[in-house]
Amino acid sequence: MSFMDRLKDKLVQNRDKVETGMDKAASAADSATKGKHRGRIETGTRKAKEAIGRFTNGHRRDGDGGAPR
Repeated sequence: MSFMDRLKDKLVQNRDKVETGMDKAASAADSATKGKHRGRIETGTRKAKEAIGRFTNGHRRDGDGGAPR
């Protein structure tokens, strides 16, 4: 199994944790900038989540067996 395959498997297994971490980081960045760059932070977070979705082909493991949504 290649490195990219292992990475994809880990992202599918832990996607919720990764997205929660991204939300926490976005919130911390928004607080640190006192809302000055909120739009850019939200856009960056949304695009990062979309990229994860494309990388994992939309698969999730939320108790649905990893089926695409």
